[in-house]
Amino acid sequence: MKKTIIKTEQLCKNYDAVNVLNNINIEIFEGDFTVIMGSSGSGKSTLLYSLSSMDSPTSGKIELEGRDIAKLGETELTEIRKKTISFVFQSINLIPDLTAFENIAYPSYLVVPKSDANKRAEQLLNDFDLTDHRDKYPNELSGGQQQRIAIIRAIASNPRLIFADEPTGSLNSKAGKQVLDLLTQLNEEGQSVVMVTHDIKACVRGNRLLLLADGQIAGELNLGCYGPLAQEAREKSVFDFLNKHKF
Repeated sequence: MKKTIIKTEQLCKNYDAVNVLNNINIEIFEGDFTVIMGSSGSGKSTLLYSLSSMDSPTSGKIELEGRDIAKLGETELTEIRKKTISFVFQSINLIPDLTAFENIAYPSYLVVPKSDANKRAEQLLNDFDLTDHRDKYPNELSGGQQQRIAIIRAIASNPRLIFADEPTGSLNSKAGKQVLDLLTQLNEEGQSVVMVTHDIKACVRGNRLLLLADGQIAGELNLGCYGPLAQEAREKSVFDFLNKHKF
């Protein structure tokens, strides 16, 4: 039986008079690649930010490994963001004045000794065939290379869970595939991933799809483990699922 990492109960989020999330009850499981889909305004990014503790719910409960994050102080939340979770944004938030290596290593200086962080950064660059770009600045990298560096930075501190908000949204198809390949590889190696996307080709990389509509879970699809040879069949399953829910 899979271990639950995050569990929500009656999760609601309001902005002024607008109810963006309405009584969300979900579980995120260890080792899963969970994909959240929904139309614009469905609340999918709000849900992602709430699950990752980057935003607070209006009501309801979010438990992270059994701890109600609404009851945690900022110091405890900061520690969780350093060690347990990490976030990959659609807008690639690399520091322009730091090299690829420095962008990966720098955040980990807050968590582990500098020498350990540097060693980890070097190893990750090597593992993902980016050593040749080690000393390049972000403006010297392609969009896909920048996003891959951002993902490597996100896993440098060995988080339990990666959140990714439309990580391929601003990339062309080739660069997007490279980013999805990296996230898929990380998941196959045991990393838990939660990704928001509107792209079916990105969606089929997950083993579990949650469809959000009008701030509520409208449906769920189990896709099983990803395999490139099953791409067409997986895409058809998603199309059929979305058509069934009139998405």
